[in-house]
Amino acid sequence: MKIVIHHNPACGTSRNVLQIIRDAGYTPTVVEYLDTGWTRPQLQALFAAADITPREALRVSKSPAEELGLTDPSVSDEALLDAMLEHPVLVNRPLVASPLGVRLCRPSEAVLDLLDQWPAGPYAKEDGEVIIDEKGYRLV
Repeated sequence: MKIVIHHNPACGTSRNVLQIIRDAGYTPTVVEYLDTGWTRPQLQALFAAADITPREALRVSKSPAEELGLTDPSVSDEALLDAMLEHPVLVNRPLVASPLGVRLCRPSEAVLDLLDQWPAGPYAKEDGEVIIDEKGYRLV
């Protein structure tokens, strides 16, 4: 199964998602989007596949969204996309694509919906929260 994660290694949620994918036995393609940036068609395709709008994908915390005036509800999707192209950090993360779909994986256990197989349980995130029990059942 081919999996692509749009990843920010400085983000705990993104690190958790990447580790879950790897611990499930996959070798994902890792795109460090802060280094590579985005293209408009790429963002439009990811957002459409994830069934989210640019506004829903906008990262507000720890980003320049507010100071750029992007949190105002009157800002159009096109203006948000323009800003995301100029400031890649404005896109919330991680976005993960697999044959099972595309999702903005917040919280990190949302990635389980995109995987055919999961890590062996019990399985805990970086912060110690158990998300898969010892029988392999999802807890959250």
